[in-house]
Amino acid sequence: MSARETFGYFGPEGTFTQAALGQWHHQHNDAKAAEALLAESVPYATVPAALDAVREGEVDAVMVPIENSVEGGVSSTLDALNSEHSEGTLRLVGEVLVPITFVLAVRPGTREDAITGVGSHSHAWPQVRGWMAKNLPGATYVPTLSTAAAAQGLARGEVGQYQAAVCAPMAAQVFGLETLATDIGDNVGAVTRFVLVKRARGRDGGSSTPEPTGHDKTTLVLYQHDDRPGGLLELLEQLATRGISMTRLESRPTGAAMGSYCFSIDVDGHVADERVGEALMGLQRVAAQVRFLGSYARADRRPVDVRPDASDEAYVAAQEWLDSLR
Repeated sequence: MSARETFGYFGPEGTFTQAALGQWHHQHNDAKAAEALLAESVPYATVPAALDAVREGEVDAVMVPIENSVEGGVSSTLDALNSEHSEGTLRLVGEVLVPITFVLAVRPGTREDAITGVGSHSHAWPQVRGWMAKNLPGATYVPTLSTAAAAQGLARGEVGQYQAAVCAPMAAQVFGLETLATDIGDNVGAVTRFVLVKRARGRDGGSSTPEPTGHDKTTLVLYQHDDRPGGLLELLEQLATRGISMTRLESRPTGAAMGSYCFSIDVDGHVADERVGEALMGLQRVAAQVRFLGSYARADRRPVDVRPDASDEAYVAAQEWLDSLR
């Protein structure tokens, strides 16, 4: 009997990331097993710490946030996944979409007129800025490692800079805080995307990349040889000519010099698909570097729309035709 997988998440307890991991467990296990797995999961204070834990074998997989429908990509995750330390060692193997709802939480008995500072994560604050301007215009924003960390610090009385926290309802409940206001987000329908990360090679030495499902996406980081007119277009043409849709494109500084950027992208399809494999080979030829972060099933299970000339059958037929000429 094989050992049960172990899991971690960007914590502490009460984060949206913990909720995402719970959702993942419920999708892949029965209710009893899902609750047990979540209870045994290990929280990590930062995204890099969570990724280090899976890389070093402390846990088999970790859940981390990667993209928000309001603020875009989570830079700490994108940069940690793209670091030289992570290159080739980690794989994204799944994703979860979690609706985001914020509350204003305080220590029991705290009055609204006593709030001069509000603690929360840097991705949460822009999502409640309008509500804050209207309801607590004099309150100062105090950044914290996570929304749950804001609630935890407040509950423990460890902070003096803020008297309220913007957090998930779950965090307010976990840490015994009182909720002064609910649904304070400015954008109804805000969603955060989380990814499950494993080591690139499993315990048996095999690839961690899941089998294709027909509703997959692939995450890559692309580097240019140099910054020149048309450089990005040259990279993206490798996708367009093969009928591959791109669902996310973000530039991130490489750290090498001012103005030096790489590109983090998501595309429809799986590395096992002929068109995606051909595109990766094309990118490998024209890019300075291609970092493959993983192919995995889309959370929304939307099938990939593949035009006839980009199907696996079309690529196989073209290869057979070429072989007949040689």
